[in-house]
This record gives sequence, structure tokens and C-alpha cells, in this order.
Amino acid sequence: MPPIDTPELPRHIPRTVWLLGIVSLLMDLSSEMIHGLLPVFMVTVLAASATTVGVIEGVAEATSLIVKVFSGALSDYIGKRKWLAVFGYGLAAVTKPLFALAGGVGMVFSARLIDRIGKGIRGAPRDALIADVTPPGMRGAAFGLRQALDTVGAFLGPLLAMALMLLWADDFRAVFWVAVIPAFLALPMLIFGVREPPRLAPLQRPSSPISRAGLRRLPHDYWWAVTIGAMLTLARFSEAFLVLRAQQSGLALALIPLVLIVMNVVYAACAYPFGKLADRMRRRSLLAFGIVPLIVADVLLAHAAQLTWIGAGLVLWGVHMAATQGLLAAMVADAAPENLRGTAFGFFNLASGVAMLVASVLAGVLWDQLGAAATFYAGALFAVIALLLLLVRRR
Repeated sequence: MPPIDTPELPRHIPRTVWLLGIVSLLMDLSSEMIHGLLPVFMVTVLAASATTVGVIEGVAEATSLIVKVFSGALSDYIGKRKWLAVFGYGLAAVTKPLFALAGGVGMVFSARLIDRIGKGIRGAPRDALIADVTPPGMRGAAFGLRQALDTVGAFLGPLLAMALMLLWADDFRAVFWVAVIPAFLALPMLIFGVREPPRLAPLQRPSSPISRAGLRRLPHDYWWAVTIGAMLTLARFSEAFLVLRAQQSGLALALIPLVLIVMNVVYAACAYPFGKLADRMRRRSLLAFGIVPLIVADVLLAHAAQLTWIGAGLVLWGVHMAATQGLLAAMVADAAPENLRGTAFGFFNLASGVAMLVASVLAGVLWDQLGAAATFYAGALFAVIALLLLLVRRR
């Protein structure tokens, strides 16, 4: 009997995934230079309350994730993903100068909102494009690599911001101006470097991706990933509260970006190894493992405001992000039909967006009314619920 030919996986992750990862690195470098300082800038310079910070962060992040529904569905309908990503990155880039010019909370809110709309427009088409060019057996590694490169920017940004704050005597606005540069460097790389693969024939495209018939084609495993992803977003709320917790411990203003640096160094170092592991073991088991560090991190951050406890909590927070974010993206990509991947990523992010809005507003209210510890204990509770739901599902 002749041997059965089986297609071999390519040895290397596709070039498009690398380029999209580097573009994400540059944009996150720009964004995190600003976001690592923004909560403290709002509280100390613009006299905003923790509740105000929570509302701004919650609305901005939720808007980003909700917009992904429509951009993802549009990429399915037109059969193109790259130029939606270009528009989203471009919109985010042009908002960066607004943070340096802001004279009040209103302008910060507007800039944050438009910036996150840009992130929402690019997110689902970019993730669907990664799924399009990557074989199923490498998707965990591909999404892990994209997350790792993205997170390199997320810790280089605060690191550069911290150095500039020390150099320029806590001049927030000067740092915000420098953040404009990498945002505009990302655009030509995306425009001229990324090539989109041949897309679906017109008859294969969904006539209306956001429709009852289209959503019925998304399987049960997909909706389960959506549920767990939303619950974990409730448990994490906005990273702005990690920054405020560090400031509460007495950390100097110039050193505040260390919070995101520590968390994102761990995230970047672990994301690709966890992504490769996701291609080799049961994904639900790895997801359950990834929830435990978040529970412990929330308890540590609630327990005390000493820098030792905060540092340990940040490390565990980074491990959780590395173990779960690329994994959830790979689970969505595997479960969704090819011509509904953009829509699938969009609805996944819609659920997470609503959860982010609720979580960040709730975190701010708890912080102002009951103290910082209550915010993190609430996060731990939601993480425990997510873990219990996952264990019930496995049985």
C-alpha cells in the first residue's frame, strides 16, 4: 500500500506575521510611552479622580474592542484586511500629538477615544490576516510571536518614558511629543511591507457577516472562548490601576513606567513559549493554568502596597497575559469558518469590550469608595469564577 502524503508545515512563521508583529511593536512603543504616564498625568497635573480615570480608560478600551466587530465583519465582506489595518494604525498615529497638547481631561478623553477607535479598526482584520496566512498547526506560535513583539514595544515604551522623565525633570508633555515618532514609523512598514494573500471568491463571501444566519455558523466552542475571554477581562480591568497602585506605594513619578515595564517584560518573554506550548497540549488545560497567576496577582496587589508585593503581582500578571491572550486568539481562529474570521474576532472583542467598560468603571468606584484593596479582591473573584466555569466545561 503506498504511503499517504500529508502536507508538511512550513519550518518558519510566515513573513507577514513578523511584519505585523514589528508594526505592533512600534505602535505599542508609542502608545505605552503615553499610557504608562497618563493615569498619573491626569491625577497629578489635571486633578482627575480615580473614578474619572476608570471611566476614561473603560470607555476608551471598550470602544476599541466594540469597533472591532464592525471592522472584522467589513474585512470579511469586502474580502480585504490590510487596508483596514492601515487606516486603523494611521488614525491612532494622528492622535498622539493631542496628548501633548491637552490642557484638560476633556482633550485627554477625546484623544484616548480616537486612539482606541483606531486600535479597534485595525485589530480584528490584523488578527484575521494572521490566521489567513498561518497553517492551523502553527497558529499558537504565530499569535504568541505577534503578542511577544507587541509586548516588546509595551515595555520599551515605558522604559524610554522613564529615562526621558528623569532626563527632563518630570516633563510629561515633552515625553508625549517624543512618542509621536514611532507611531509614524510603523505606517510605511505596513503599507509597503505587508502583502495580503489571495482572498475568497465573491460567491464564498458572507452576504452579511453580522446576521443571525452568519452568527449561527459560529460553533459552540467559539462562543465558549468568547465567554471565558469576557470573564477574564472583568477580572483584569484597566492597567491604569496597576500604575495608580504603584504610585500609592510611594514610587517616584519618574519611575512609574517601571510598572508596565516589569509586567510587559514578563509578558514578552513568555508569550512565544506559551504559544508554542498551545500547539502541543490541550488548550483548555493551558487556559486553566493561565488563570491561576491572575488570581494570585490580584490577591497580592490587594494585600499590601509595598513595592515587593506589587512587583510580585506584576510578574504574575505578565505570566497570566502571556499564557492566555495568544491562546484565546488561536482558539477563536481555529473555531471560526475562514470567511467569518474577521467577524469572529470582532464579536470576541465586543464581549471583551463591554466587560472592560464594566470592569474599569467598577474598579474606579470601588477604589474611591472602599479603597484599592477592594478593586483587586473583586478582580480575584471574577478570575475564580472564570476558572470554575472552565473546569465545569472540561467535565
